[in-house]
Amino acid sequence: MTTNSKIAAFSDYYPSLDAVKKAKETISDVVETTPLMRNLNLSKQFCSNVYLKREDLQTVRSYKIRGAYNKIKNLTKQQVESGIVCASAGNHAQGVAFSCRELHINGYIFMPATTPRQKVNQVKMFGQGFVEVILKGDTFDDAYKAAMDECARTGRTFIHPFDDPQIIEGQATVGLELIEQTDKPIDFIFVPIGGGGLVAGLGAYIKQITPETKIIGVEPAGAPAMQRSMEQGEVVELSEIDKFVDGAAVKKVGSINLSICQRVLDDMILVPEGKICTKILELYNYEAIVVEPAGALSIAALDYYADQIIGKNVVCILSGSNNDITRTEEIKERSLLYEGLKHYFIVRFPQRAGALKTFVNTVLGPGDDITHFEYKKKTARAMGPVVIGVELQKPDDFDGLQKRMEEHGFVAEYLNEKPDLFQYLI
Repeated sequence: MTTNSKIAAFSDYYPSLDAVKKAKETISDVVETTPLMRNLNLSKQFCSNVYLKREDLQTVRSYKIRGAYNKIKNLTKQQVESGIVCASAGNHAQGVAFSCRELHINGYIFMPATTPRQKVNQVKMFGQGFVEVILKGDTFDDAYKAAMDECARTGRTFIHPFDDPQIIEGQATVGLELIEQTDKPIDFIFVPIGGGGLVAGLGAYIKQITPETKIIGVEPAGAPAMQRSMEQGEVVELSEIDKFVDGAAVKKVGSINLSICQRVLDDMILVPEGKICTKILELYNYEAIVVEPAGALSIAALDYYADQIIGKNVVCILSGSNNDITRTEEIKERSLLYEGLKHYFIVRFPQRAGALKTFVNTVLGPGDDITHFEYKKKTARAMGPVVIGVELQKPDDFDGLQKRMEEHGFVAEYLNEKPDLFQYLI
């Protein structure tokens, strides 16, 4: 285990096998039994049997429908009549909207005003008149507060995205399906973690059936809420997070989820956002599989276990595919930066004719490409600052680029290692 001696006592709640089987029956009318597919490329790369659990193929393109529908289907008559409320920036909202339509329940769905229009439209489409989307604030926390205020004011029932027993039991049906879909022992399961509902449910079910199976939780490096909470033995709220992996970037995990994870997680891995982007592109280019950033988390973690999974049966949960195409350029950019193929500088250019030609002819290597160039000539100065981005063919080309800039008198300030300045200028 990756926890220390400060781990808090386990709570009384732990999803039973019977509860998960009941949840499977409850959701069977609307939830797909997604395929478990052996991946040839990954199996060859890691000298193992790597299987992908394709939750990206659900009707709402993520596993979230499982917990949402299980929770909403089990509401009392009075709760149904009063209506429901949820707060979400994406997948949970779509699962709730779909459930409202199927069960003819009125729902208010609070989303940040910054939510991409594509996601808002998807929620409205799945709800088909049974839900009202309310945009509040700039962050999930703003939307969550507005949703809770609505519940307090109207008595509607709040459908939590992860910190709820029936949500957890619904997500646990992913684990039930894994057991049903293979007659081989599963040695490792890599599971993405946001609030912790999926890994808590799946992990609890698997550990009761095959306790020798290793459950590996995977978080984005910019939002390590579960890892910090596991280390402290209590729920820790992060002050700042990188929101790029929006399906798994939370400031605070669920208290119920943490308690279960303390019992079922064998290890935690943090994956840099840039590495996740590389895996998104590889899945698309080599497998024709489109995933959102959270959907690529589990596969991105395999590199960290390369030596341990040789010859083993490994399952990666592809949690969702709700990726906005407008994010493609950002995904590519983050991948190139992580792989050491994209570099930004502020270069002091002599304000004379031919300076740029000199830079291109003498500084750039044969495979180097200028992809970003911002320059404003100021005739009163001898040197003019240029923000320039260079894409390389190989990471090893970087040292030569820097050396040639120095040799030819181009004074440069490297921006990649200065995130505040980098984000302001690029």
